[in-house]
Amino acid sequence: MDSRIFFVLLQLLIIAAAIGFGIYMTVLIVKALRKYTKSEPVRKEKSEHAKSLGEVLKQHRIDCKMTQEFVAESIGVSRQAVSKWESGASDPSTTNLMALAKLFNIRAEDLLKEAL
Repeated sequence: MDSRIFFVLLQLLIIAAAIGFGIYMTVLIVKALRKYTKSEPVRKEKSEHAKSLGEVLKQHRIDCKMTQEFVAESIGVSRQAVSKWESGASDPSTTNLMALAKLFNIRAEDLLKEAL
């Protein structure tokens, strides 16, 4: 008789633990959803201010008062290639990105970070 009571109590304890765990998980999910919905304005602002790599490259070229043709001649590519990079139609190769960074007097990592 004692062993049956023990197993019944053990089952009740397991059920209570499962219910408690379910409630705990529900609370965590609700908190996460609230935090996510409250962060919408921040996410929206970030996406509005996010720049593409092409926009970053164009801004640095303009800040350095350079033409697309000058940039192209300096790093050994066509003006059309520079135009495609700036418009986002294509991305520069790693070698060209390094050359652009050197031309603009900035680290390549910083160019990429600006594009995030």
